[in-house]
Amino acid sequence: MSSKLSATQIAWRAAQDIADGAYVNLGIGFPEMVAKFQPPGREAVFHTENGILGFGEAPRPGEEDWDLINAGKKAVTLKAGTAFFHHADSFAMVRGGHLDVAILGAYEVAESGDLANWSTGPKGVPAVGGAMDLVHGAKRVAVITDHVTKDGKPKLVKRCSLPLTGVACVTRVYTSLAVIDIENGRFVLREKLPSLSVDDLQAQTGAELLVPGPVADLVVPEL
Repeated sequence: MSSKLSATQIAWRAAQDIADGAYVNLGIGFPEMVAKFQPPGREAVFHTENGILGFGEAPRPGEEDWDLINAGKKAVTLKAGTAFFHHADSFAMVRGGHLDVAILGAYEVAESGDLANWSTGPKGVPAVGGAMDLVHGAKRVAVITDHVTKDGKPKLVKRCSLPLTGVACVTRVYTSLAVIDIENGRFVLREKLPSLSVDDLQAQTGAELLVPGPVADLVVPEL
């Protein structure tokens, strides 16, 4: 196995924890990949903020219907039972606590569970979109992300330095190196790459990792 997981492998690992029949919202971009890896025998119902519930896979190139798009403006297909509704109704579903899971990307996650996944900078995501509603409306909020930034700085930190999307909202982080829960305001290590020691992982993490018991090996298929 390589020294870190690819984006595809991180998405695969996150998909393994989605229960059969769960109502799920996937953030724009990287998190959308999670939908490709539903385990056999399980089927999630995917929701998009612009008003579709239960849509299918992306169409093949050249077969897109651009009247059928998700919140990230990507083409989707329809499945039996797909529902359409006004975006105000869509946000009523979010704010009413009807989503089981929201999976988002991140610039920073704090040990308190605070999330920063948008930026006012010139190269960042220019607006928070529906994420502020999602992180406080979904029953479970998970993040998928590289463990460090492109220049090697920790993305899991003691306190976020960027504008917050939500406060104390994230409960699990799937990174390129580990699976980490957030419990009682602390990072709790659950899984890590077998090739990586806890000390090596701690050196790439901006807050203390608690290790209350055995740490499972983070093992994923070659994708």
